[in-house]
Amino acid sequence: MKYGMLWLLSLPLLAGAQETGKPFQLGGKLVNLKMQPEWVFLQYQAGGEWKTDSTAVKEGKYQFTGKIAEPVLGRIRVKYKPDEKGVKVPLVSGRDMAAVFIQPGKIRITSVDSFSHITVKGSAVHDEFAKLQEQEKPFEERMKPLVEKYREYAKAKDLSNQNKTEEEIDAIEQEMNEKVYGAYAKNNPSSPLALYALKQYAGWDIDADKVEPLFNDLSPVNKGYPSAAEFRESLETAKKTGIGKIAPDFTQNDTLDKPVSLSSLRGRYVLVDFWASWCGPCRAENPNVVKVFNKYKDRNFYVLGVSLDRPGQKEKWIKAIHDDKLEWTHVSDLKFWDNEVAKQYGIRAIPQNLLLDPEGKIIAKNIRGEELEKKIGEVVR
Repeated sequence: MKYGMLWLLSLPLLAGAQETGKPFQLGGKLVNLKMQPEWVFLQYQAGGEWKTDSTAVKEGKYQFTGKIAEPVLGRIRVKYKPDEKGVKVPLVSGRDMAAVFIQPGKIRITSVDSFSHITVKGSAVHDEFAKLQEQEKPFEERMKPLVEKYREYAKAKDLSNQNKTEEEIDAIEQEMNEKVYGAYAKNNPSSPLALYALKQYAGWDIDADKVEPLFNDLSPVNKGYPSAAEFRESLETAKKTGIGKIAPDFTQNDTLDKPVSLSSLRGRYVLVDFWASWCGPCRAENPNVVKVFNKYKDRNFYVLGVSLDRPGQKEKWIKAIHDDKLEWTHVSDLKFWDNEVAKQYGIRAIPQNLLLDPEGKIIAKNIRGEELEKKIGEVVR
């Protein structure tokens, strides 16, 4: 489930990175805000790195400058002065944050009554972005009650209804991606927003058969953007790890620092499970994996866990294995998101998994809950 916008607010300021590209100037004006704004923060990607900048608000105005090589989605948020008693004003995402698409040149933002209630001038690409946001709203309204249900089920630890509700949310998201982002990328290949729309359509689990034709149809300008080269690499990885492909071999150390290769498990159905001890959704899914493992482990089925745990946190990784009763082989290089196997397979979100047949061919991807048990029951005899 990928519902909601990801706000990256805790990343550090990247100092010393060389700015390249064309300059932009982002100026803001704050009108009729109930609390007194003190600082505004801006975050965006440039040169393959996240940049975070901050500026003081003076007489209701703020300004940022920088350089970008292509249009980028920026996130802005406000920090207010403490109240009369010195109490800090808590951050409220719907009130204190906004997204703006930045392009070279002068851009003007006006916030009226609420920091997040913005109008933007000087960014044609933001105008297109705003149209997509409007198209998203009907789908978001359909998802809201489901998200509330999901939270209630999670609080009650009702895993069965959690999974069912997640499937409903995912179905709406998939419909939205097709009708909003996929359609935009297909019909507007020369738009400066086309690459962004295509990335949203592709998601974290790229279906190369659907996405590559749209990428190939992008204008030469769009395919020349720095982020397009990175996306092309992700596409190539997806082509190598799609259903029907032989899973690329790898070797990593297990909990006893002994090397284990994927190919050593040939001859069995194998679920390659990407997870981490710090990943809440992974830990919530673990009982489902335990259930199918215990049911089918004596019937030519096995699980290989690949952990994206952090450097220096081997103890937490091992403790999670014991606490969740994960009685199968586990490997990791403890490099967090730089895990070599995760990069080899293009894993950018967890939990994720791949089901391999005895010859090592990928026959299913990202199956969870009841779907996981059903699929394994169909193939394992």
